[in-house]
Amino acid sequence: MTASADSTSSSPAPANTPASAYDWLGGEAQVRALVDRFYDLMDLEPAYAGLRALHPSSLEGSRDKLFWFLCGWLGGPDYFIERFGHPRLRARHLPFRIGIAERDQWMACMRQAMQELAVDGELQQRLDGAFMNTADWMRNI
Repeated sequence: MTASADSTSSSPAPANTPASAYDWLGGEAQVRALVDRFYDLMDLEPAYAGLRALHPSSLEGSRDKLFWFLCGWLGGPDYFIERFGHPRLRARHLPFRIGIAERDQWMACMRQAMQELAVDGELQQRLDGAFMNTADWMRNI
């Protein structure tokens, strides 16, 4: 099972920290901006070519699915579940060869997107751990 981004840290959040990672990030518009920057980078940066090769020629469907998933995973609306039911992430990713290189490219791309969007440093750290746990769980080779 994967943990949501809200349950990844055992240290308490500061008193002024929003209740969810979704709110902390800035809500729906910022989740969309993060997803769009992630896929823009994947499409443009040669360092992510292996990861890009696992995706269809058009990234529109992938953008929407990651956006819908992340909204719920971060503690916001469960758009993905409303459309498709349980995410079953590992099962949905089994048709694709995902190893350490693909995991690391995914993580590097997401880290770059978070940095470029100036996501709060503490939130980046928490999300990085949660993303790594999930990305590593997706490996199937």
